[in-house]
Amino acid sequence: MKIVVREASLEDAPLIAELTRKAWADKCPPISGGHHDTWQKVNEDLHAGGAFILMADDIPAGSLRWAPLDEDDHIWKIRRLGVIPAFCGQNLSQHLIEAVIHHAQLSEIDELRLFLHRYLEPLTSLYEAYGFELAPEIEFSARDSMDISPIMMRRVLNQ
Repeated sequence: MKIVVREASLEDAPLIAELTRKAWADKCPPISGGHHDTWQKVNEDLHAGGAFILMADDIPAGSLRWAPLDEDDHIWKIRRLGVIPAFCGQNLSQHLIEAVIHHAQLSEIDELRLFLHRYLEPLTSLYEAYGFELAPEIEFSARDSMDISPIMMRRVLNQ
């Protein structure tokens, strides 16, 4: 399988929204924001940060977004990582994780952060394999509140 990860452009907003909705279908509770992604929301995210698109044999298979924290633009939050069902189980998300880590290092970013909903707790080991650590001391902030606080993780870069 030929794998390519490319940086997204603004024109990719509809594709990223579609990939996110497909990737989250039947995996995440209906209240999760990814089910309701629109090209307008993705466009806002692309203006604030950026995204990668994963191509598998020239087929769009997944995506990942990032954006700087409002309070510190040397810290990026990773958002909306997902691979569509046809490509799940092939360890393809690792290519998106590696791409954002590499891009952050080249951009001299100090830290990457992410949060996982509690139902995604098994994924902590995936992120730990890429140097992320549990970070319960980080306070979660989001546009929408959650009933249960998420699992916070971080990876410190450029030390």
